[in-house]
Parts: sequence; C-alpha cells; structure tokens
Amino acid sequence: MKNALVLLLALASTAVFSQNTEYEVSSYLSEGSKAPNTHYIGEAWLNAIIHDDQELGYNITKATFKANSTLDWHKHASVQVLIIVDGEAYYQEKGNEPVILKEGDVIKCAKDTEHWHSSTKFSDVTYLALYGGEAPTTWTEVVSQDYYDAVAEKLNTRQ
Repeated sequence: MKNALVLLLALASTAVFSQNTEYEVSSYLSEGSKAPNTHYIGEAWLNAIIHDDQELGYNITKATFKANSTLDWHKHASVQVLIIVDGEAYYQEKGNEPVILKEGDVIKCAKDTEHWHSSTKFSDVTYLALYGGEAPTTWTEVVSQDYYDAVAEKLNTRQ
C-alpha cells in the first residue's frame, strides 16, 4: 500500500510539472544554416530565431561569422540592434570611423543608416540582430577584401 501511494504521488507530480507540448520553443544555441554566399565575404551561419512574426513586429536573428568575414554595406527600413554574444566584430556607419565591438557590447543603428559589420580579422563573432521585418535589407555597396584589410590594419594598430 505504501509503495502504491508513493507511485501515485510520483505520477501526480510528474503530470503537474511536465511541460505543455503546445508551446513553440526554439533555441538560439543552434548554429543555424550556412548563409548563401551573397553580400558577404567569408563564412557565415544564420539562425532565424524569430522571423516574420506579425504580432511581435520585429525579427531576431543569430549570426555567426568566421574570422576574416564581412557583410557588404547595407541599410534597414527600421532600427537595428546588434548584441555581441561572443567574439569580436568590426562595425562602421557611412561617414564615421570603424570600431571594434566585443562580447557584451550592444549597438543601435538608426533606420536607413548605411553600415556594415563583420567578424574581425582574427576572431569569429556571434551576434543577435534585432530589426523590423517590414522590408528587406537594402544592399548598397560591396565591402572589398582590400577595404576590410585596411580597416583591420588600422583598428589592430590602435589596440
């Protein structure tokens, strides 16, 4: 009888504390899919954590760029926020000097501001990008390997 009571309590507590399978759970820990090799140099993976959610109104994408990889110049129809979760990145807005972003840094880029961001020459970078989903990214100009190398040399001599 005592064993039956213990079993009954165990089953009841399992039912009370089990997860509801109706929740939609995703993970930002997944590397994602290798990005098609357009609008960037190098290697990149994208994980669309939240994408095209009309109720939320913005997207969250995890991007991982291997060292020595860069996106082209581009702009968004909404504000974009980058949260550096691992590694180091170069970031530059048109008309401003490039900077190095490190793990823990958060930067906000105003809507319609032309910019580019990338891993650094010797470090991978993983970041979360938060941005509106109402319009696609507008790609404006290629970031050449020569330009990227010049930025890397300039920033690495400042450290």
